[in-house]
Amino acid sequence: MVKIQDNDFPDHLHYDIENQIWYEPLGDGTIRAGFTSWAAKLMGDVLIVTPKRIGRDFEKDRSFAVVEGGKWVGAARAAFDGIAVAHNEALERKPELLNDDPFGVGWLLIVRPSTDNWREGLVTGDAIAPAFDAWFARGTYKDRAG
Repeated sequence: MVKIQDNDFPDHLHYDIENQIWYEPLGDGTIRAGFTSWAAKLMGDVLIVTPKRIGRDFEKDRSFAVVEGGKWVGAARAAFDGIAVAHNEALERKPELLNDDPFGVGWLLIVRPSTDNWREGLVTGDAIAPAFDAWFARGTYKDRAG
């Protein structure tokens, strides 16, 4: 487990640091995705989560879910091309799960990547902290919405 600014980042997950999204391979070729706890805190109380509809394609750097929080409204942007195969129905009914447990019951989607190189550009393990620190120092997260 990596600890950054009082937020846990499980080191077995793959992270799109720029978009604060984590990815977890599930063994059947699909991948579970969700927001980091750092992003969940930045959003404030999550009020609405609208995932990409099941069976719909998504593109890298484009939205595969929209989240409305008390402090932020914006898109969960994908790190690779793929298709939505499932979404977290519990999260849609109870969006505060994203704040309560972003790496557990607060996950967003299960997706199937279009290619085998979906890990390209993602960080895991020992690379998480330095990648986060460099991203945070750039301050681009301050300009992100939608």
